[in-house]
Amino acid sequence: MKTTYRAMQITQPGTLELVERKTPTPGNDEVLIEVEACGICGADASDIDNADPSLQPPRVPGHEVIGRIVAIGAHVHSRWQLGQRVGIGRLGSHCHECTQCRQGQFQLCENQPFVGVSCDGGYAEMMLARASGLVSIPEELDSVEAAPILCAGIATFNALKKSGAEAGDLVAILGIGGLGHMALQYARRMGFKVVAVGRGQDIVEDALKLGAHLYIDTQSEDAGNRLRSLGGAQAIITTIGNPEAVAALMPGLAPRGRLVLLGADKSPFPMTAGHLVVGERSVLGSITGTSYDNEKALGFSVLTDVRPWVETMPLENAFDAYLKMKSGDVKFRMVLTMKDKANAP
Repeated sequence: MKTTYRAMQITQPGTLELVERKTPTPGNDEVLIEVEACGICGADASDIDNADPSLQPPRVPGHEVIGRIVAIGAHVHSRWQLGQRVGIGRLGSHCHECTQCRQGQFQLCENQPFVGVSCDGGYAEMMLARASGLVSIPEELDSVEAAPILCAGIATFNALKKSGAEAGDLVAILGIGGLGHMALQYARRMGFKVVAVGRGQDIVEDALKLGAHLYIDTQSEDAGNRLRSLGGAQAIITTIGNPEAVAALMPGLAPRGRLVLLGADKSPFPMTAGHLVVGERSVLGSITGTSYDNEKALGFSVLTDVRPWVETMPLENAFDAYLKMKSGDVKFRMVLTMKDKANAP
């Protein structure tokens, strides 16, 4: 094993710097992962732009990490072995002790690390991870295509499961980007009638290819009214954070339908209480999921042939890749690779 490794750290908020670090030794319940691929998520923008400059050493971002275990600390369960390919997502492992953990709501643990924020992430050749947060990666998925499933995949997979929609119901996906392109695939394979909602005509062909039965262009028609004319959506999964754009779809939500929010925004959400009350409609927030949830999403992806559409760049070009992601000029997920064989299963 090398004594040092390369990492992209946030030396100043909004920038990334390639540095050489000393290879760490895993502690209790930790493993050392040799990273093969790490996805770049929209949430990384907040992590990088709002990083704490007082942290020493500076933080390494990235929470869609795939790699192989190269060292194992004490008290790690025997299911994790040297050479095993594993992943780590946004939630770095639950504490087993807080009120939420005691209720089995591990994704809501009050004490778990957020990978890339409160602990170092995967924009690096090596990464320490808590063993209790590890995800087993199916052989059928290569590392590059598995990486985005650990965030974009699990987020949309879980949102659809929580939506209350049943096979045959109309489900609308708002925002056809890094999250939305996964949601379209999952929704189609879950047996829903899938409506993609986006801006402009440039995405129509891709939306239909990804699984949408119908595309609604918000620049040319009122999406809420169009959904209502179709009988109403039993679920609307929104992947964007613009509250006005989300609220515009509310008239298209069927009675007892659910609006599931994935895009986080600090702005107030405009909503008519009467519309919710009279139709017994509801609004639900949904977070990513536990390591077990992630394994379910990966398994479903294998069974139904769901794959993210990705572009790749090498680790040393991470800042360029990050800027390209922020610009929106990616179809549909950007993934960093650490070496030539990062795609190997």
